Amino acid sequence: MSRSGYTLPVFACAAALAALHWLRDRQPLSIASVYLIEPDQIAEIPIEQVAGLSENTALAITRSDPGDNLDLTKDTPIWALVEWRQQSHDAVIIKGGEGIGRQLNADDKPAIYAYAQRLLQENLQRMLAPGQKITVTIILPEGRSLAVRTSNSAFGVVEGLSLLGTTGISQPLSTPDQLAVFRSELQNKASRFESLVFCIGENGLDLARKLGINPEQLVKTANWLGPMLVEADVLAVKEILLFGYHGKLMKLAGGIFHTHHYLADGRREILAAHCAIAGLKSPDIQAVFNSATAEAALTYLRSLDAETGSDWVNQVYTAIAETIDVRSQEYIQSHSERGTGVTICGSILFDRDRKIIVKSKTAGLLMGKLC
Repeated sequence: MSRSGYTLPVFACAAALAALHWLRDRQPLSIASVYLIEPDQIAEIPIEQVAGLSENTALAITRSDPGDNLDLTKDTPIWALVEWRQQSHDAVIIKGGEGIGRQLNADDKPAIYAYAQRLLQENLQRMLAPGQKITVTIILPEGRSLAVRTSNSAFGVVEGLSLLGTTGISQPLSTPDQLAVFRSELQNKASRFESLVFCIGENGLDLARKLGINPEQLVKTANWLGPMLVEADVLAVKEILLFGYHGKLMKLAGGIFHTHHYLADGRREILAAHCAIAGLKSPDIQAVFNSATAEAALTYLRSLDAETGSDWVNQVYTAIAETIDVRSQEYIQSHSERGTGVTICGSILFDRDRKIIVKSKTAGLLMGKLC
């Protein structure tokens, strides 16, 4: 059985609680009890170190444990610096220190999102007496170096990691046990709907809802697109809309049906190949191939369109979307011994700003039915 763990916001909160405990009681805390909110339970988090830096400032350190997950933050230290404050109306002010990313699309605010903010506020305010005020600075010493191995920059977060998530529990999304959970959800929804929408992650689920797609027809797949497509065919689902961030979903155009970056990549090869087929000049193909991220390659193609009045983005990404459709159905037919072989696939790719880049022809037809 795979072991779940906790998300980064939980460890940040635990460290902050331990530092505040030292300030208040002048005693170290070996275990911090964090109320997770989502779900409604308490997590007991080991505290690695606590130190009083002055009469008004303390530092505590925890270490990330996401459970049996292919998570690059596993064992990374999380620091929380807590200091008493006299001014301001807010009892708890939360700041991002070294290793916490900046949101380029939100005035460089630290990438400490809603759940993390709520978790810190609710847990810390419980420990404060009336009138007491603190500033909490979250630090990820390894955050900047780890961030270059993520797709954070594709979503406008630079120079560090995000305290992201909607729950305190880190489910092992890359393990077979989690696939079983996804398959169970798929089986339930396939019994009620002939058309379903596969979303790799939270960004796709959120955008699909905003576009008016029935939430009951949304199925989260994480990186298990191949097995989930085969399962859908076995269950006689007639239509699957693949809805995802282009840097993930384009892997299917290269025949990669488990999309976790630990296992396979190929994005720049897929993009460069489609650019060559579309007729781009060699220097432009090389620029796309050498782009640091899929988002950077997309930005290059958009700038090329703006400069020359061309339509390379549409040509290249339309070809990628159509290839995803074809290869998805080929995958189903080659892997599904018990399936119907009649499941139709369409694909929609969006960018880091959650704006749709392209819909395949089949996806356009499916969207007309789903919305």
